[in-house]
Amino acid sequence: MGLLNTLIDQAKNPRGFVGNIMIKIMNQAHTSITAWGLKKIQIINNAPILDIGCGGGQTIHMLSNQNKHQEIYGIDYSQQAVETSIQKNNKAVAAGRVKISRGDVSALPFNDGFFGTITAIQTHYFWPDLEHDISEVFRVLKAGGTFVMISEIYKINYHMKKYTKNDEIDQLFRQFGFQTVNIHENNKWRCYIGKK
Repeated sequence: MGLLNTLIDQAKNPRGFVGNIMIKIMNQAHTSITAWGLKKIQIINNAPILDIGCGGGQTIHMLSNQNKHQEIYGIDYSQQAVETSIQKNNKAVAAGRVKISRGDVSALPFNDGFFGTITAIQTHYFWPDLEHDISEVFRVLKAGGTFVMISEIYKINYHMKKYTKNDEIDQLFRQFGFQTVNIHENNKWRCYIGKK
C-alpha cells in the first residue's frame, strides 16, 4: 500500500502511531470548517445531539461547550478515535453529559427518533453505503430534527464517484423523507442540512 493510500486508510479508521497523529491533525484541521457549518443550523433544544464519525472529539467539545444542558453522543468506527475523543471530553464524559462509543453509521445503536440534531463532519465520503447510511440517520432523528453533513469539496470529489453534486444529495435526502434540504457552500466547503 502506497503512502497516500495508507494516509487515506488512517483518516478512515485511525489506529496505531500513525492513527494517533492523524487524529490530532484532524482535530486541528477540522475546527474552522466545523465552526462554519455549525453556524448554519439551530441546535434543537432539549433533545440529544449525535456526532457521527467523532474522530478525536473536537466537534463534540465544541457542541458541549455551546450546549451545556444537552446530552451529546459520539460514535466512531475507530476504537483509537473513541479513546482520544473520551480523553478530549473527559470532564463532560465524567459528568454524564457526553457519551462516546464505537459504532457504525450503517447500524446506528440508537432508538428511532432519539436525536434532535445529528452532525457528520468530514466523514460521509467514507461511509460504506451512503444511501443506506442516510436512511439510518433519518431513522434515529426525531421529527423536526436537523441533520448537518459538512465536508471539504475536494474530498467529496476525490473520494466519491456518486453524490458529488448538490442536486444528487438534495434528491437523496428527500428520498428518505427529509422535508427541507438546504445546501451552503463557499470556495472550499459544503454544508448539507436536512430537516425531518
